[in-house]
Amino acid sequence: MGTLKVSNLCKTYIINKRQNNVLRNVNLTIKEGEMVGVMGPSGSGKTTLLYTVSGMDSATAGRVEFYGKDLTGMKANEMSDIRLNEMGFVFQQMYMLKNLTVYDNIILPGYQTPEGKTKEGRRKINDRAKVLMQTLGISEIAENDINEVSGGQLQRACICRSMINNPKIIFADEPTGALNKQNSIEVMEELNRINQAGTAVLLVTHDMKVASKCERVLYIEDGDIRDEITLGRRLGRAEDRTRERTLNDWLIGLGW
Repeated sequence: MGTLKVSNLCKTYIINKRQNNVLRNVNLTIKEGEMVGVMGPSGSGKTTLLYTVSGMDSATAGRVEFYGKDLTGMKANEMSDIRLNEMGFVFQQMYMLKNLTVYDNIILPGYQTPEGKTKEGRRKINDRAKVLMQTLGISEIAENDINEVSGGQLQRACICRSMINNPKIIFADEPTGALNKQNSIEVMEELNRINQAGTAVLLVTHDMKVASKCERVLYIEDGDIRDEITLGRRLGRAEDRTRERTLNDWLIGLGW
């Protein structure tokens, strides 16, 4: 079953009375538990695609189905419920509330769900947060303010937050864009691990090393998916170099 099915998706902005077609008739399906990367030149529509298929931005035309539900015709409050309960988000800019500790930022989306309205539900959310932080190796910064931790730690905290409500899919927009090489590697290992545990991931990146860790990579140009390559599921670091070479050759062939 497809987690996400996108049909003839268009997104048009009107700027100074001129029409700017950012997405033109995009079609794609993300299967349950699949990890898909999106690459393409600057201004090709990568981020717009991510925002439109996740319901953060409205589509001009076309249809986005998420587990059989049509997101394009949904009311804003229904859409925000789905984003809160069934989707996770990780961005390049690590948005966190400055007046809360790292731990409180992570549990916050959980407390906004029906589960978070009961004492028993909050206890489960707190336990999930502790397990996630332990798994991602950031338990020791739980009580820190967000300005007291490194970029890599903060991005891992953002991944914990994105997972707190057990989403079916994570949307990641340049999740390693603000990180150094080592932190990028660690963050991608975590996203791979989450994906292997069953959560689908749609990831926008300009970094070939990051994209090579995805099962499938789409190449978007001028608002349209021009080509795609299937690399298969990544089993471990041993195959990374081969995957990078395969992807690199394909990208060069597309004039990247």
